[in-house]
Amino acid sequence: MALHFSSACLCSLSQRRVQKIRAVASVSSVTEEDKVKLGGSDLKVTKLGIGAWSWGDTSYWNNFEWDDKKLKAAKTAFDASIDCGITFIDTAEVYGSRFSFGAINSETLLGGFIKERKERDPEAEVSVATKFAALPWRLGRQSVLAALKDSLARLELSSVDLYQLHWPGIWGNEGYIDGLGDAVEQGLVKAVGVSNYSEKRLRNAYKQLKKRGIPLASNQVNYSLIYRLPEKNGVKAACDELGVTLIAYSPIAQGALTGKYTPENPPTGPRGQIYTPEYLTKLQPLINRIKEIGESYSKTSTQVVLNWLIAQENVVPIPGAKNAEQAKEFAGALGWRLTQQEVDELRSLASDLKPITDELFCFLLSVMYKVNF
Repeated sequence: MALHFSSACLCSLSQRRVQKIRAVASVSSVTEEDKVKLGGSDLKVTKLGIGAWSWGDTSYWNNFEWDDKKLKAAKTAFDASIDCGITFIDTAEVYGSRFSFGAINSETLLGGFIKERKERDPEAEVSVATKFAALPWRLGRQSVLAALKDSLARLELSSVDLYQLHWPGIWGNEGYIDGLGDAVEQGLVKAVGVSNYSEKRLRNAYKQLKKRGIPLASNQVNYSLIYRLPEKNGVKAACDELGVTLIAYSPIAQGALTGKYTPENPPTGPRGQIYTPEYLTKLQPLINRIKEIGESYSKTSTQVVLNWLIAQENVVPIPGAKNAEQAKEFAGALGWRLTQQEVDELRSLASDLKPITDELFCFLLSVMYKVNF
């Protein structure tokens, strides 16, 4: 997931076991048909990636603590993803705070995971995406290159596949875009993108890079069945028009669309400020229908909502995986497709809900900003 600057009863134990069995059983090997080019770049990635925001984080995820157990779980998530053929991993320099007790940077973890994997399997494929934090004191194109080189050092890589501006800067955005172009020309990245960019900013970045013959590969934004602002603010349409891939973070609404949470069992921590018992009560009819559709395909609710996003075309969802079980389940969103009638039905049901507001996400942003920066 990227930082956002824009803008029922509990299942029985037996039911949960059925869900887990279905999740594993529906995993299939990823083929070339399950890959897509990012925008106009030459970079091909799986139609679904894995987000590494939670890896090492103690300011939002992991109940505000990090330990060896969580580290091992993150490592299994990485290995399970690669084993399933999901090789596109998204991280950022600000994931994992330097100032939070026990935290470790997500890039550092990912770099270690890749190094260990390559030692066992030198031919292992991993496509790494990371991000530049547009902090107010960072100015000019050189700041982008300097931050990228620091990221490469943490990742222990000579280059990354995709480098993104994490959010628009307060000023200096043209310099940041120039820095992305420089990174491509210096061979430090294969493709470049932006994140949390409005339609206007997206078009400007696209034009600026195009003058140098460099495609804008992607725009990473918050997008899910219950958060469809990109459809309403022109971002999705602009991405489709310009040939820029929309990378969807929080594609399962931070777990709210999985059926895991109920009014009696809301999420803990900052997510509880968004997905309140009141909101989860209103969400239940949609959750129930998602589950019914999933059962007809022997798929989990998580796999259904990820498939719904893939069905929008030109969208690559990147759900966050904390453990191997989640990673395997995500892979089961590929290799099949909801019918158009089901896609439309779920959108209609979701449209009856009051949308999650940007004000609430800005609250989460303020929580993270105080801790991470």
